[in-house]
Formats: sequence, C-alpha cells, structure tokens
Amino acid sequence: MSSKAIILVVDDEETIRFSIKEFLEGQGYEVIAAETCERALEKINEFLPDLVLLDLRLPNMGGIELLEKVKTKDPNALIIVMTGYGSVDSAVEAMKIGAYDYLEKPFKTEHLKLVIEKALGTQALRREVLELRAQHWTFADEPGGTIIGNSRQMKEVYGLIKQVAKSPSTTVLIQGESGTGKELVARAIHHLSVRKNGRFVDINCAALTESLLEAELFGYEKGSFTGATTTGKPGLFEVADKGTVFLDEIGEMGITLQAKLLRILQERQFKRVGGINDIKIDVRVIASTNRNLEEEVEGGNFRKDLYYRLKVLPIYVPPLRERKEDIMLLVKHFVHKYNSEFNKNIHHIPPETERLLLEYHWPGNIRELKNVIERAVLISSNGALQPELGFTIDSGKKMIIGEDMNDIRDNGENEDELNVRSLANIEKQHIQRVLIETSWRRTEAARILGINRTTLYNKIKEYGLSPS
Repeated sequence: MSSKAIILVVDDEETIRFSIKEFLEGQGYEVIAAETCERALEKINEFLPDLVLLDLRLPNMGGIELLEKVKTKDPNALIIVMTGYGSVDSAVEAMKIGAYDYLEKPFKTEHLKLVIEKALGTQALRREVLELRAQHWTFADEPGGTIIGNSRQMKEVYGLIKQVAKSPSTTVLIQGESGTGKELVARAIHHLSVRKNGRFVDINCAALTESLLEAELFGYEKGSFTGATTTGKPGLFEVADKGTVFLDEIGEMGITLQAKLLRILQERQFKRVGGINDIKIDVRVIASTNRNLEEEVEGGNFRKDLYYRLKVLPIYVPPLRERKEDIMLLVKHFVHKYNSEFNKNIHHIPPETERLLLEYHWPGNIRELKNVIERAVLISSNGALQPELGFTIDSGKKMIIGEDMNDIRDNGENEDELNVRSLANIEKQHIQRVLIETSWRRTEAARILGINRTTLYNKIKEYGLSPS
C-alpha cells in the first residue's frame, strides 16, 4: 500500500490513539491524530486525509454528528467508525449515513490492517474512475449519457457527432461491428441537436419480420390486415415527429420496405399501412449497420439510391481491437458499475488480468467486455479481478476457450477456419451455460448475453439446444 496514504485517527482515549498510530505508521502510512471532533475538523481541513478512523463515542460533538458534517462537505470521504462492544446499532446508523465500514472494539491489529487496505483500495479505484470520467465524453445529464474512450479514433467520432448534431435534418449512417456502441452514438447526436426535446425512437430492423416492421414504422389503419381490429395505431415515425428515429441494423430491412423508407427521406411524408392519406412528419433518420452496405448494394440486397441517401455523413465506430488504449478505461468503468450493483469490493486488477484483457481480440467488442466483467465481478471473492475471469483467453488464437471445451488441435486448417469453428462451439457452450444458469428464462438469458430475444431463439434453433 502507498506510503503517501494519510489516515486520521479520531479517539478521545490517548492509549488507543497512540497504539493505532504506532501500528499504522509501521505499515507505511502517514498518521495524524485528534482527540475531539472539533480538532478532527481542523485536521481534515489541514491535511485532507485519505481515510478517517472515527470513534463514535466522543465528548461534546459525537462521532455521528462529525460523520454527518464530513459527508455533507465531501460525500466521497472515506470513514471507518469504531464502536464499543454492544453498540452495533450505532455502527449501523453510521453506515446508513455513509460510513464505509465499522470496527467493534476491541479489534486485532491484523483485522484493522485488512479493513484499511480494503477501504483504501476501494477509494483508489473510485478516484481513478472519477479521473477517467474526466477524460470521457458526456453528452447528456442522465445515466448512460457518456461515451467511454479517449483514443484518437474515438476523439474523431466525437468530432463527427458534434458536426452532425449542428444540422437538425442531416441523415446519418453509423457503421461498425456489433457491440461497438452505435446506438450510443445515435443518442449522442439526438441529445446534442435542437431535436433533443423531441422523442428518440429506436427499433431493431433485425428483430421483426418485414410486415411487422412496416406496421411498427408506419402504423396501420383499422382492418388493414388480420389482427388490426382496433382503431388503428400510429407508427414510430409519427410518434417521433420533431425528434429522431434510429433504425438499428438497417441492412436487415427488405427491399420493398427500403423503397418506402426512401420516400420518407425524400418527401417527408408517408401513408399508414392500409391508409390513403399522406401524413407529413419532421424527423431525423439515423441508421446503423454491422454489414458492408456497398457489398449489399452490389449483391442486390440493398437499394443504391437509399444507400447514398443515408450516407450523407457516415460515422464509423471502431472495434475495440483497434482502440486498445480504451480497454482498461472500460474495464474500470464496468468494475465500478458492478461493484455498486452487486455490493462487491473489487479494488485491484492484477497485471496478469490486465495483460489478458489487452491481448484478447474482443470479437463481441464492448458488449462482450461488459458481460465478461459482470461475470468476473460476480464470481470474485477476494477484492481482485482474477486472471481466470470465469474463462481462459487464448491470446494466440484471439478467442475465449470455455471451461468445458476440449483442447483445440490444429489438423491442417488455416487459422481463420479454426477460429470460426472454435468460436461457434464456444458460442454454443456459452449460450447453453447462460440458459442453464437462468433456468431457461429466455428474456433474462438474452439480457445477460447482450442480444435480443429473436436472436437468442434463432441461436437455440441453430445449435439444437433444449432444456435437459
């Protein structure tokens, strides 16, 4: 632990102050002491300690009152309270106010050492996350309104987002592999534009059949098709008037529907399914795809005129392997997130773990990294992000090898063929494991896997999976 860590010991008993100070100085800490809360406040203002050891039973101002004052001034202040035997209720009250932990007197010095190391480790990670956030790009004052990444490639993306946001009607095509954060880029464009007070409506074009997608986008009139027995329904383009429509995975949209979308982009009006009246709208359309649309155009799967109409200002979101300097930023962000969610205290990332994370190819990009860190935090039990991470990374073949997977043997296949076959096997095993862990609750499994339910159903069918 760093010798620069400053610890303030607040206790009215001189013997306890002296013994704790002597022990902690022997551990390499800089220790200051105070016998009253008033004196402690002076020391806090003078030395800005990294951690405060606070006795709850003090003369004049009590420890609880001091705790409230310090936490009001600095919500991130790290305080461990000390309480006498049988006063656990006071310690619980202190924890509710914001104390990190408590020690019940008398306590062993070894226990004191471990609690302090754990607390300072947590504080170090918290401060590091706050410092890293200063390097991130925030586009909205709400959860999820931050894009994490400080690499040259991501700074270029930030510049393009700001440029596009200045024009309220420019159509945008966001390209990049699955899991790179294309939807986050779309939301950033919306929130930074004059349309931010309008609705941001998103739809995954790969998740619905063409007829259902058409009904969702354009709405329908009563009796226009089987099941349309209500008074009709407005489509997403109507709902998003004065706002933004985000068409995720537009490469999956059928040719017929592409023609109708082109009309909207050109004329700013459309008809509901089964309708005869034109509906005028004012929306910005942002589309994304993980496909190469130029190849889709050449293959006759995507309209050339729509492609060029969408590609007014394209934005390419790079895969994680092309911006490796952002990997540890993301790792620390997710560790902090899941520490809070799971009430964990992961405060150390060993060099071996960091090496594995940086060497891995990350074919699933940020979505895969997020799921890996979620599981790693969940299974960790000693405050460190273990090198195993719940799986083994074969950095040479740039793949994850599942715990149950047999050794991969090279039988003459080239590396690309081997990787594709191996990854398919790994994906099957991973999906099966998550389904078992969730007792085959498909919605929950899809959430953990980071895919939609339709994709999960297709994977279950493709791999012939079934409950045992």
